[in-house]
Amino acid sequence: MSQSMLKVTGLKVAYGGIQAVKGVSFEVMQGELVSLIGANGAGKTTTLKAVTGTQPVAEGSIEFLGRSIKGQGPWDLVKQGLVMVPEGRGTFTRMTITENLQMGAFVRKDKEIDADIDKVFALFPRLKERRNQLAGTMSGGEQQMLAMGRALMARPKVLLLDEPSMGLSPIMVDKIFEVVADIHGRGTTVLLVEQNASRALGLANRGYVMDSGEITMAGDAKALLADPKVRAAYLGE
Repeated sequence: MSQSMLKVTGLKVAYGGIQAVKGVSFEVMQGELVSLIGANGAGKTTTLKAVTGTQPVAEGSIEFLGRSIKGQGPWDLVKQGLVMVPEGRGTFTRMTITENLQMGAFVRKDKEIDADIDKVFALFPRLKERRNQLAGTMSGGEQQMLAMGRALMARPKVLLLDEPSMGLSPIMVDKIFEVVADIHGRGTTVLLVEQNASRALGLANRGYVMDSGEITMAGDAKALLADPKVRAAYLGE
């Protein structure tokens, strides 16, 4: 039986008097690709911020590999193998591509960092071509590739991706989803947060639908993709 990697139960998050996340529960098992979909403002990013220690939790529990991580900071979580690629990418704009990738390995002390940079370059040949270029001079799609590559340098046990396709051209969206599928295919457990419901559920094993701070539907990704309610709300049908 596969191991529970990430389990969130009854999560509540508030901004001032406004409750942004209202008792959300979900689970990601080892080897899965799970998609959390929903419209802009549904509470998806806030949920990820709470999980990764950048947003205070009002109520609920968060477990990673069977142990509570509630209240721990991003530094500690990355060391344990819970790594997020944030919405908006967050690259170090005044550092080169290679330096950004090296920063992704800041918690590591092994001697395989250069070998892992080569693996990232194999996954993203465009980054290899521009390895000495400043990150801030790259396109949005290239910066998204870099942010994903930097996260992989931490050797994540669970990779959290927050809206990786946002603001990208259709060709670049295709590339990003192709890489997400590749990363998952190599054995990394993935939680994918996306507005692009069709693409996200098309890749996933299971999915959760979030609306107004609550999980409103959950189940097999293909079943959700075929559900008339999901198709009407998120696919314009």
